Amino acid sequence: MTNLFTPPFYLRNAFTQTLFASNKLGMRRNNPVLTHAQEVILNPIDDVRLQGFYSPQPDGQAKGLVMLLHGWEGSVNSAYILRTGKFLYENGYSVFRLNYRDHGETHHLNPGLFYAILLDEVFGAVQQVAGYESGLPFYVIGFSMGGNFALRIARKCAGQPIPNLSHIFSISPVLDPEKSTYAIDKYRFLQRYFRRNWSRSLLKKQTLYPSLYDFNDVFPLETITGMTEVLLNRYSDYKNPSDYFRKYAVLDDALAALTVPTTIITSQDDPIIPVEDFYDLKLHPSTELIVQRYGGHNGFFEDLSGRVWYRKKIMETLNPIR
Repeated sequence: MTNLFTPPFYLRNAFTQTLFASNKLGMRRNNPVLTHAQEVILNPIDDVRLQGFYSPQPDGQAKGLVMLLHGWEGSVNSAYILRTGKFLYENGYSVFRLNYRDHGETHHLNPGLFYAILLDEVFGAVQQVAGYESGLPFYVIGFSMGGNFALRIARKCAGQPIPNLSHIFSISPVLDPEKSTYAIDKYRFLQRYFRRNWSRSLLKKQTLYPSLYDFNDVFPLETITGMTEVLLNRYSDYKNPSDYFRKYAVLDDALAALTVPTTIITSQDDPIIPVEDFYDLKLHPSTELIVQRYGGHNGFFEDLSGRVWYRKKIMETLNPIR
């Protein structure tokens, strides 16, 4: 098993690993997951529409289908999504990349705002995509908030199983959203990054639906915490941010009854996700938790070429040596 990750000394800084995870250099060049992508508009529940990109193997001989879930304010074109998608496609897997509502260029598809508590629509999308190649094993890989979605999907499958869902991978998952929000505000460059991206997203939404939204007094706010509080008070039923965060937290025994084999990967030096919460999880025997000393958030780079350790773990699981 290749569970140990020890990067070279020049890649052991948590923020270096974290910044590299978002570096798109070379990710669009000669990437077959983009070359073979087909845009799909899913209708997972009610009148909700979600955009995805399906990249089937051209010869119809895929080893399986993998669905990738990005992090908050990421998209189907986030570097870690394109990096992982390229690797999997080149190894014979079909790939589906999903945008949540209001992520990527999808703000026009739904008048309602994105909230991380909207599990049913993401789960519905997963159910639909699993049917694209229903005779093959299906896998879900989530990063950061996508890792949180992946764990909640695994939990939901206990009552609503997806027949060909074979394994779920959750990389650098958010467990306690309240702590992670405070952590982002603690580090100025992380706060600026998320605040800038979120503000751009909100401006798109306001421009498309001016009769529904006015965020002009939100844009000057300096913290993610402050922006969250104002938006929840104005546009949701949650008047207390803590109540909202608890709704999608994954803590303590939340994963104790999983029925889908699941692998959770995190690092002790993740600047956004406190590692202590992972040690308090009560896990089902079919769930594997891997805590690395290094890796940052969504990082785990082995060298400067862009190779990441977690793809070894993924392939080891998808193609076990018999």
